[in-house]
Amino acid sequence: MLLDIKNAMLRIITRVFVFVLLCNFISCQDNCRLPFLGPHDVVADDTIYYTIPKFYGFKNQDGVAVDFKKFEGQVFVAEFFFSRCKSICPIMTSQMARVQDEIIKNNWKGKVNLLSHTVDPMYDQPGILSSYAKSHGADFSIWTFVNADTNVYTLAQRGYQLSAFPSDSADGGFFHTDQLTLVDSFFRIRGYYDGTSTKSVDQLITDLHCLMKEEH
Repeated sequence: MLLDIKNAMLRIITRVFVFVLLCNFISCQDNCRLPFLGPHDVVADDTIYYTIPKFYGFKNQDGVAVDFKKFEGQVFVAEFFFSRCKSICPIMTSQMARVQDEIIKNNWKGKVNLLSHTVDPMYDQPGILSSYAKSHGADFSIWTFVNADTNVYTLAQRGYQLSAFPSDSADGGFFHTDQLTLVDSFFRIRGYYDGTSTKSVDQLITDLHCLMKEEH
């Protein structure tokens, strides 16, 4: 009799323990929050987080002027690439296409965008960008390819806090980061991800879901 009572109590305790773990797991999932990356200031006990500077004068794949206002109030994922790149760029762009699929699947059009910056502005004119984008299945209502002239190098380094520059020693003549950048609707950087790694982009997709819960 005493043994039966002990066994019953053990079963109850085990179930309660599992229930608490499950609740904690669900709570963590529901309340996930991404960090704010980049330098920040504290003014009167208020934290001012780093934001990507406002940008102007880009030309998209259709030759239409694009500036920061197109992305204002929306989340976006950015990459740096160039169309003649034969090394990491095709991999990165295919990973961006995976993110596009996730946007479509979750009905996030108008809420999440993709932004691809060419680091080869002399060659990657609108027609070239358009052909490259179409070859990777880009939906232009989600995914924008832009040419910012040589301002792209300053944008990469002083805006996204990443690297991009012409280089005689780099494959194709340009060195650029392999990082994809997750940016929130206030232009704050919320994550960097290796655009050549499926595992890292899996994490990007997970974090994108987290950010969308935070944003909405």
